[in-house]
Amino acid sequence: MHAFVWGEDYPDMMDALMPLACLTVELAGRNRLWRRMVIDTIKSDPAFKDGFYAEQPMVGLRAANTLSVIAGSAPVYMQKIWPTRADVDKSVDEAITGRINGADANDTIYWTDASRNYNPSPRLGEIKAPVMWINSADDFINPPELGIAEREVKRIRNGRFILLPISDETRGHGTHTIARLWTGYLEGLLAISQH
Repeated sequence: MHAFVWGEDYPDMMDALMPLACLTVELAGRNRLWRRMVIDTIKSDPAFKDGFYAEQPMVGLRAANTLSVIAGSAPVYMQKIWPTRADVDKSVDEAITGRINGADANDTIYWTDASRNYNPSPRLGEIKAPVMWINSADDFINPPELGIAEREVKRIRNGRFILLPISDETRGHGTHTIARLWTGYLEGLLAISQH
């Protein structure tokens, strides 16, 4: 998301941009819905105390992180690593506990809501650098069926959009952390940006 913002705010300073796992429109629809649910879940925990808690509101944090696990999930990958009910039941507590250990409720609200004013769409034409924009077809947060990326990339003069197909290697929204899936595109971007 920052790549689009930087490309617009500093068009003469960017040599190349590679946004991953994002769209260029304001966060609305399901993306805003899950974020709002995370925030409301934490704030509705009586232990939250309007953000002035002495101890973490663990009921709210646990529920919020459960929503985040679903939002960041990838069905094919999750079926691969948890092929049975027993596998899921054994792992779910570990997955959620791992996310909430050391988590802070106010921090979670802040990072979940930090993109509330994000909307680079009106200024996409100001981007001068080559753009290699990559999303994954199993991204719950930025679902490809909306067709937003295909429409918006046409407004970027040196823009290219790649939709990585669903595989047992993609991780939904988290595909951006699996570099082997997009390294070739990065190498291509770097090659054209040095001319």
